[in-house]
Amino acid sequence: MEIKKENRKWLDDMQLAHPLVIAGPCSAETEEQVLKTAHLLKDTDTNVFRAGIWKPRTRPGGFEGVGEIGLPWLQKVKKETGMLVTTEVGNAQHVELALKHDIDILWVGARTTVNPFVVQEIADALKGVDKPVLVKNPVNPDLALWLGAVERFQTAGISQLGVIHRGFSTYNSLHYRNKPKWHIAIELKKEFPDLPLILDPSHICGRRDTLLDVSQTGLDLNYDGFMIETHIDPDNAWSDAAQQITPAQLDQMTKDLRIRQKYSSKEDFQRNLTMFRKELDIIDSSIIEILKERMGVSADIGRLKHKENVAILQSDRWADILEKMIDAGQKHGLNREFIEKIFKAIHVESINIQHHVK
Repeated sequence: MEIKKENRKWLDDMQLAHPLVIAGPCSAETEEQVLKTAHLLKDTDTNVFRAGIWKPRTRPGGFEGVGEIGLPWLQKVKKETGMLVTTEVGNAQHVELALKHDIDILWVGARTTVNPFVVQEIADALKGVDKPVLVKNPVNPDLALWLGAVERFQTAGISQLGVIHRGFSTYNSLHYRNKPKWHIAIELKKEFPDLPLILDPSHICGRRDTLLDVSQTGLDLNYDGFMIETHIDPDNAWSDAAQQITPAQLDQMTKDLRIRQKYSSKEDFQRNLTMFRKELDIIDSSIIEILKERMGVSADIGRLKHKENVAILQSDRWADILEKMIDAGQKHGLNREFIEKIFKAIHVESINIQHHVK
């Protein structure tokens, strides 16, 4: 399904001189907190004020948002600051209430995106509504679910769309709260090149000290903007305190970010870029040839094992190879996770080849 250029009209109409900035507290806690934060953000690069009204929690007992009473607070923000306002909707009733209070932009959260039934319910509730809808990636690294959610809104006639990349849950991530898995967002962009792509570094990082680096990566990858959780008193926030920053910190961060130009027509740049790309093409072809040779050896090993009735998987040897390759890669300045992914993929294909040869 094609995403048309008209789908990003809501963003183009803003005529921004910088990437889109959506900022505000994780949760709307009190009217005073919401309005104080909004007035401080008004003097930064913030274009859209965000606040969670309904907060889906992993386990019951946590703060689940103030609910409908917080929607008039967002109306006051719009009236007093002139900023657009946005909040998350998790079902058709949320949609109805948000529209009743003239919320400008709606977003669908990661826990909702995983459920096509609920996504369809929200899409049906928005039929005929001319407001932007932003779809966060699902909790799990499932590109098809993310694409499917976008397509459901488009099929329902939603003409203004965008996606939010907030990272993916994992059980063993030390550096990130939710691993970015940048390649999934890049694949989505390949499918829908005209779809606005917004980064949520707050949920990727889970802590404020790494927000700048992750945000810069987003800019380097040509993201259209950011959604950053911002609070007047982050340490005492009622939810996700560790990942929120003050409006002043946001202002400094947006100043520190380096905005890249998409293209350069300079002759030297184009010449050097062409040279490096040709060099990459040659190296990539060599990698394919080496992989072909390696899989050929794997096939020979498979035939030998079949002949001697030996099991295909040799776990001890595989563990030893993997560790050696990771060590060798790190000595050459390569990322451990990168090497691990490559050799695990190679190993899976080698096992598959050994299994099928006779």
